[in-house]
Amino acid sequence: MKDHKPKHFNWRMEGKVALISLNRPDRKNPITFESYAELRDTFRQLVYADDVKAVVFGSNGGNFCSGGDVRDIIGPLLDKDMKGLIEFTRMTGDLVKAMRAAPQPVIAAVDGVCVGAGAMIALFADMRLGTPAAKTAFLFTRVGLAGCDMGACAMLPRVIGQGRAAELLFTGRTMSAEEGERWGFFNRLVAADALEKEAVTLAQKLAEGPTFAHMMTKTMLGQEWSMSLEQAIEAEAQAQAICMQTQDFRRAYEAFIAKGTPRFAGD
Repeated sequence: MKDHKPKHFNWRMEGKVALISLNRPDRKNPITFESYAELRDTFRQLVYADDVKAVVFGSNGGNFCSGGDVRDIIGPLLDKDMKGLIEFTRMTGDLVKAMRAAPQPVIAAVDGVCVGAGAMIALFADMRLGTPAAKTAFLFTRVGLAGCDMGACAMLPRVIGQGRAAELLFTGRTMSAEEGERWGFFNRLVAADALEKEAVTLAQKLAEGPTFAHMMTKTMLGQEWSMSLEQAIEAEAQAQAICMQTQDFRRAYEAFIAKGTPRFAGD
C-alpha cells in the first residue's frame, strides 16, 4: 500500500510500517464522516496488504484526536432519522472492527487530547504508548449518550478492569497519563519528542519478526474472549501446530543451532 493516498488523513510508509495520523491539528484532529469511512476502508484493505507488517496510529500537532467533529458530525446527527443514525453508529463500529480484523499489530501513539471516538481508536489498538500530556476521556455521557459506544463496554473493562471502566464510562472524566499507565491502558509513557520514534521503533521490530506468527497471535487474542479455557487450549494447540509448519519456525531453529540470529520472512 505504498501508493495509498487517502484524502482525509495522513498516511506514509517507513519500510514495512504504515504511519497514520489525523490531519486537522488546528482543531486537535477531530474525526469526520469522511475520515471514519476512509479509515474503515483502509484497515479493511490491510488484510490484503503484504507490504505492511505493522501500523502506527500517531498524533499530530501535540494531540491524538478530539473525537467526532461537533460541526461536521454532532450537528448533522440531530437531523437524521433512525435509519440514518443506525447507519452512522454501525459505520463507527465497523472502523474498530476493521482494526481488530487487520492482521498487523496496531500501535497507538497518544499525545495530548484523546477523547470520544479518538479514545476508542486508541483502545482498539493492540498496544498504546502515551506521553505525560496524554488526556484520555470517553465523553459519551457528557453529551447525553450512553457510554456503550463503538464497543467501549466490551473492550475497556478487558484493558483496565470493570470498576475503572465503569467509572470512566459513567462520568466521562479524563484519565490522566499516569492513571492510564498504572491501569494498563498505556504500555508505557515516553517523552513527547520521542513518541513517534519509540512507536515506529517498536513497530519496525515487530515488522522484522515472524509476522505470520504475529497475525496468529492477534487472531487468538481476539477469538479466545468467547472460548472456555478448554476450548482456548485446544485452539492454541491447533494455532501453534500451524505455526510449526512455517519457514520462520525452521529459520529460528537453524539460527539457534548455528548460534546466529534468525531472519524472519513471514512465511
